[in-house]
Amino acid sequence: MSLAAVLAVDAAAWCAVQAGAGYLVHRVPDRRLSVDGWLLRERAWEGGGRVYRRMRIGRWKRWLPEGGGVFGGYDKRALPTPTAANLERYRRETRRAELGHWLALLPAPLFALWNPPLLWPAMGAYAVAVNLPCIASQRYNRLRVSRVLAARENGSRASAAAASRSRRDTMGISIPYGSPP
Repeated sequence: MSLAAVLAVDAAAWCAVQAGAGYLVHRVPDRRLSVDGWLLRERAWEGGGRVYRRMRIGRWKRWLPEGGGVFGGYDKRALPTPTAANLERYRRETRRAELGHWLALLPAPLFALWNPPLLWPAMGAYAVAVNLPCIASQRYNRLRVSRVLAARENGSRASAAAASRSRRDTMGISIPYGSPP
């Protein structure tokens, strides 16, 4: 096969891989993406998202393609009203997107079947260059949303405790004022 033909096959195969991975993760039930599994969980080296902030992801992530809506799914470019339910859904969809990009990396070694050995590293580099920024962006977004949800939960717990304390007039004892001793 000529180099032009090999590159045409490569381009078509990578399109099929990316679309196939997107389709597969679109079919994953929401309940399977409700928590971070082994692959998707936060790692210590991420430092709660500091590593992504140092990479300045917030500046360049808008240039990444958004494929969430391709199969009728969720477009993650803009966060809807930041209710707890919307934030949970957004977090779930970042898991879906990250999983799709991890899946799209897996077939890279198969490209050795028809590519000359000199192109093997190029196929691996292409897979990493196309998917790793998207993975990093999804992790960055999920960590940010997780911090917001945790703060809200902690705030609501603190608010509920404060409200409970303010409703009880304990007068320095643990029995509410006015109750029988």
